[in-house]
Amino acid sequence: MGGQPSSPLDKRQQQHLRGQVDILLRNFLPCYRGQLAASVLRKISIELGPQEPVGCQLLQSKKLPRVREHRGPLTQLQGHPPQWQPIFCVLRGDGRLEWFSHREEYENGDRPLGSTALTGYTVLTSQREYLRLLDALCPDSSGDHAQEEPDTLLEMPVSFPLFLQHPFRRHLCFSAATGEMQRAWRLALQGGIRLRGTVLQRSQAPAARAFLDAIRVYRQQQGHFGDDNVTLGSDAEVLTAVLMQELQPALRAQTLPSLRGAPRARAWAWTKLLDAVHAAVLAGASAGLRAFQPEKDELLVGLEKTIRPDADQMLRLRARVAGRLRAAVQGPLDSCLHRKVDAQLPRLTQTLLSTVEAELAAVQTLLTQGMGRLSRHLRGSPSGTQLRKEVYSFGEMPWDPELMQICYREAEQSQGRLGQLAAPFGFFGTQSLVFGAQDLAQQLMADAVATFLQLADQCLTTALDRDQAAQQLEKVRGRVLKELSEFEGEVLAVGSPALTIEGIYEEVVRGVLLQRINGELTKALGASNMSCTLDGCSEAPWDQAGADVETEAQRGTCSRQPGSSTEIRPLCPLPPPGTLQS
Repeated sequence: MGGQPSSPLDKRQQQHLRGQVDILLRNFLPCYRGQLAASVLRKISIELGPQEPVGCQLLQSKKLPRVREHRGPLTQLQGHPPQWQPIFCVLRGDGRLEWFSHREEYENGDRPLGSTALTGYTVLTSQREYLRLLDALCPDSSGDHAQEEPDTLLEMPVSFPLFLQHPFRRHLCFSAATGEMQRAWRLALQGGIRLRGTVLQRSQAPAARAFLDAIRVYRQQQGHFGDDNVTLGSDAEVLTAVLMQELQPALRAQTLPSLRGAPRARAWAWTKLLDAVHAAVLAGASAGLRAFQPEKDELLVGLEKTIRPDADQMLRLRARVAGRLRAAVQGPLDSCLHRKVDAQLPRLTQTLLSTVEAELAAVQTLLTQGMGRLSRHLRGSPSGTQLRKEVYSFGEMPWDPELMQICYREAEQSQGRLGQLAAPFGFFGTQSLVFGAQDLAQQLMADAVATFLQLADQCLTTALDRDQAAQQLEKVRGRVLKELSEFEGEVLAVGSPALTIEGIYEEVVRGVLLQRINGELTKALGASNMSCTLDGCSEAPWDQAGADVETEAQRGTCSRQPGSSTEIRPLCPLPPPGTLQS
């Protein structure tokens, strides 16, 4: 295979990338500091605000999100020229993929041949689809390379392929021995990709929300007003993706003309170069965030001490300013939403609702089947060993990728429709929506399973015979299903900006838009038992549990949708916040 440079990055290029990372951090960290203040105020306002009545009595599972470790033999396309070679692959519970020459190396605890965090990858199982994607990376429009070596990369059909594609990293090509093994690996890999991608969205830490808001503000300052999947991943991975989006056009223009060889060989070399650039940027971003960590910790402590005593006064001030801003923009904003949003909102709302409702129905079906199996085993007088095995399997349902795929595919099937409906608004983050819906299904299943097991443990005693015990389980089953059917839906909440005119202005605009969305949701839900509210106030709780934002920040990257770097302008002009008369 031709076209691969002997050294992807020389010292001058590495120094240039370090400079680019320094510039990014210098411009981003002020946004981060400001949003930390807003996040602390938001946290305090939630504590001081009225507590919402509890609509769902399911216990919260104490198990952190994870993926089930998956391992087995595969073949991998590697080497120069690339050849299929046998390996032993292991997907870790934290969403990292490792591969070894032999199973014995894994069992002996040896270092892997290679490893990668799965953040931002996409799994493809169609060789034709992957080759189309590869051909599009380095199209040969000039014909200059027509006399070069033939394009032999992936020339022979692969029976059960697993292609891991990434917008900024080297592609990974694997092959399974059977279709069953291919499916098992695909589901496991997709679970790892989702786990790595939603670490910030699942975190309850104020710093996580502050970071996401700071990324949005920073990108708006750079002229990007749309939304995409750039926030998938840890803090360092997200910053890396942001900078890679900025660097990629120039890097592509400078590099692609110099690559030689057949088109797919050039594409392979291009991904190798991107991988080297990505690694350098990720290392710099991770180091910068680690250096900022002590300042951030000190800042959070100081903000808590200074904001809490004056929180009531600050919240009243925000309300007064918000009222004046709302009066200033209400007319132009209503006109804008009427022309640009109202016509699209019913279809978009219905698509979102139908997706969530289908997922909840699938969760209830799976849960009913699982509880039914336990009851039948108990009535059948199984051995204690067998019953313990069944209870363990029931407790592991939320982490079983094969079972949960029944729920997950409802969100996957809606991704295309959501993309078509949301694109006119500059929204290209449909993968984030899909991951969020799948996380919701998994968390709901975990909570329902935890509730059933705890209630069953409370009511089952050694004094009961098996028929009495089975009757008690039936009562527990009915109670859990009743609570599940009364699940009120996900409460979509928006966070509080900083106490600045610009931040409150954005909150006002968002609040007016959310009033319209909430009205559409009310109409769509109709007489159903599910209720879903969009709270325009910042006091709505951020209730997704998850891993700490700061863990493993140096690994992996983040994906985006094609075209997401396109600048999206606001739908219509609004009066700038600085024009408000005092």
